[in-house]
Amino acid sequence: MDLGIKENIIALVSLNRNITSASVPIFFVDNEEKQEETALLIAKITMGMVHDLRNGVYAIVKH
Repeated sequence: MDLGIKENIIALVSLNRNITSASVPIFFVDNEEKQEETALLIAKITMGMVHDLRNGVYAIVKH
């Protein structure tokens, strides 16, 4: 049996503190360097992939 999170958005890492989500955790950061570092660490921990949405938000997705 294969259990786990698949094909879901795991988290968002954002420079914009005005975004909200009812179902996905959002990590707010102060600069792009910290944003990239945080997104990569979350992806490594969750075995997800980082996608740059090019609007100040990175999405970590489990495929």
